[in-house]
Amino acid sequence: MNCGYVAFIGQPNVGKSTLMNHLLGQKISITSRKPQTTRHQILGIKTSDKGQAIYMDTPGMHDSSKKAFNRYLNRTADTTLLGVDLVVWLIDGLAWQDYDDVIFKKLERVNIPVILAVNKIDRVKNKEAIFAFFADAQKKFPFQEIVPISALKQTNLDLLDNLIMQLLPEGNTIYPEDQITDRPERFLVAEIIREKLTRRLGDELPYALTVEIEKYEELPHITKIYALIWVERETQKNIVIGKHGEFLKNIGIEARKDIENLIGSKVYLQLWVKVKSGWSDNERAIQSLGFKE
Repeated sequence: MNCGYVAFIGQPNVGKSTLMNHLLGQKISITSRKPQTTRHQILGIKTSDKGQAIYMDTPGMHDSSKKAFNRYLNRTADTTLLGVDLVVWLIDGLAWQDYDDVIFKKLERVNIPVILAVNKIDRVKNKEAIFAFFADAQKKFPFQEIVPISALKQTNLDLLDNLIMQLLPEGNTIYPEDQITDRPERFLVAEIIREKLTRRLGDELPYALTVEIEKYEELPHITKIYALIWVERETQKNIVIGKHGEFLKNIGIEARKDIENLIGSKVYLQLWVKVKSGWSDNERAIQSLGFKE
């Protein structure tokens, strides 16, 4: 059998979380159209008769270092390259971006086999352009394979899955075959709540909030969950609560349905919104909210 760790890397919003979820056949990482939705390194474990692939979803690699939280995300993305057996670099269509040059240099330093996965290929109609881009890519870097995919429409994901398994080293499985992630349920619950907020809020506010599970109580017929939504300013708190509390109420309804599907239990969900001024630019505050390196 083959077994090993596979890092999904790339710039923000290229579809890494969507790709991992579809390869697993189960939603582990939250998704949205907004960049930097993924904030943690999350393992997705797929075990089959061929072996075990341990996928690592990561924050997007980017050049922003304006705030302490951006620097934390970059460090988290960079450390993913340490100790993995294979890298899948996901790019958005047939175009290189400015920061891709930095990613090339990072990959050259670590000397790990790399698959280039060209996402959203369903939007490209010119086959000659695809072949030309692949030829150019192979000149830039010695990729093990270059695979055109659509993470959303699941195009060529079986091909990618087979290539990943073939390139992993021989070895026994690391995790039990029925384990799908390394994250506890309370972490996944917090992420579900944050996903609902991220999808419903405007462009700026999702980056100024985080979710913390204050209490998680499993009773015989119901699971009681008490969650804090931290924001940076009082005005943001008012937006998240909404007029007469309607916005927060709707977030709770949406999140509770997904949480019940996740844990297979009836859920009582209580949400509060609190202000922690400037938390995203304070290293100590970031760590206190559960962002550990």
